[in-house]
Amino acid sequence: MSLEAGAAWKVVALPPLPEEGLRRLLGPLGERISLSVPAARDRGALLDALGEAEIVVGDWTAELSLDAEAVHAAPRLAFVQQPSVGVDGHDLGALAAAGVPLSNAGGVSAIGVAEWCLAAALALSRRLLDADAAVRAGRWPQLDLGPRELYGSRVGIVGFGPIGETCARMFGGYGCEVSYWSRTPREVPYAYRELDELVAGSDVLVVVIALSEETRGLVDPSRMPMGSLLVNAARGAVVNSAALLSALNSGHLGGAALDVFDSEPLPPDDPLRDSPRVLLSPHVAGVTPQSTGRMIRLVLDNLEAAVNGRPVTNVVNGVDTVVKRHSRVTRP
Repeated sequence: MSLEAGAAWKVVALPPLPEEGLRRLLGPLGERISLSVPAARDRGALLDALGEAEIVVGDWTAELSLDAEAVHAAPRLAFVQQPSVGVDGHDLGALAAAGVPLSNAGGVSAIGVAEWCLAAALALSRRLLDADAAVRAGRWPQLDLGPRELYGSRVGIVGFGPIGETCARMFGGYGCEVSYWSRTPREVPYAYRELDELVAGSDVLVVVIALSEETRGLVDPSRMPMGSLLVNAARGAVVNSAALLSALNSGHLGGAALDVFDSEPLPPDDPLRDSPRVLLSPHVAGVTPQSTGRMIRLVLDNLEAAVNGRPVTNVVNGVDTVVKRHSRVTRP
């Protein structure tokens, strides 16, 4: 089959937003795209919607994602733009084998997430939640809370993409001794440590690495120092959940701040809800008006580049950054 060079690109949008809202957000692309959404938010509707799709705007909840079967169901697919840092559920290998670049929104939420991590570490170290609860209950425990200063603490950062690097600047600017681990050491003004050394030597461990099969269960809180603090703004599954709960219940950890969980929303019977040592947050570390604006701008810029034959940015699966229309009827 042939495709006219000037024909509108068929875009399937998967975010959990009303169709009219999606049309407004993508309105600046005008007649260069033809937008549709799945008839329902389920697997069957997703596969049905992909038959004519050339570009997919992904679902940040990962409820609808492109695994190998979905990629095979989209013979014309040429580009996937994920409107989040995480690309959970997408089969990067299957997309790469089909010649389909996958871009994420890396960097747009770096400031928001880093601010949350710093604020969470401060809240834990100064025992702000305990102090608030005590005063509301009519107590005045000036000598019993045991708060400590964050300044001068050894802060280890697991993951050193845009978020990790922003965390390093913020914690470093606050007077902390910052070191980091990532799968690829960087030329940066912070000490690189092997993961076991970093975990065992950090007063505060900040986890901001992407989830993959390689990083699943990567962090074992039982190996952290007695009384140390864990801050997780990556994905719940990056931290060994059984070890985390045990370390909290035993008092080995001084506290944990969690914006992410193995299952989201957090189930009503999850034992983390009953732990007094945990600050719980509903996966909102990077959700600010500023980061949302940056994300929308990045998505629009990348889609505009894609339909106009210019290189797209933030490709995470190693495919050529110039998007090319596919004319084959079925995937090989």
